[in-house]
Amino acid sequence: MRIHGRGGQGGVTLAELVAHAAISEGKYAQSMPSFGPERRGAPVLAFLRISDSPIRVRTEIKEPDVVVVLDPTLLDIVNPTKDLKEGGLAVVNTKRSGEEIKEKYEVERVAFVDASSIAKEILGRNIVNTTMIGALLKARGIVKLESLEEPLQERFGDGLAEKNMRAMREAYERTNVF
Repeated sequence: MRIHGRGGQGGVTLAELVAHAAISEGKYAQSMPSFGPERRGAPVLAFLRISDSPIRVRTEIKEPDVVVVLDPTLLDIVNPTKDLKEGGLAVVNTKRSGEEIKEKYEVERVAFVDASSIAKEILGRNIVNTTMIGALLKARGIVKLESLEEPLQERFGDGLAEKNMRAMREAYERTNVF
């Protein structure tokens, strides 16, 4: 899986949280960031592998099964769906329709939700990493929602963990898979 976002949106955190949840379920997982001297707002990548068997590869993911797009403006800047495997899935934070995304970016499968609105409503900020975890889990149930409770608690503490869990569940409910 390849996660596309901007510095400060939480793409690296998204990969780490889902990896921890997968490990808690007895799976193997690996997350890694890919960025240099970029600053807040610059495009960044994160990678996530989850498997039922040990993961021996430790490289960037060039042809992902899934791409997660945290910032919809990246669709027109860096083409995150490029090199997506045939039959792959794009999980996108957008107000656009699934049909429009599929046609314009030539993807076969898309899951989409307005994660920005959910994050602003529940978290009070446009940081969409946990909302996009909800969308990802709705589209591709790689881990259970409940498995994120402990990693969120460890990462954010009491009050903020609860809000992020609410945002994740709300995005899960509102995500359309097309």
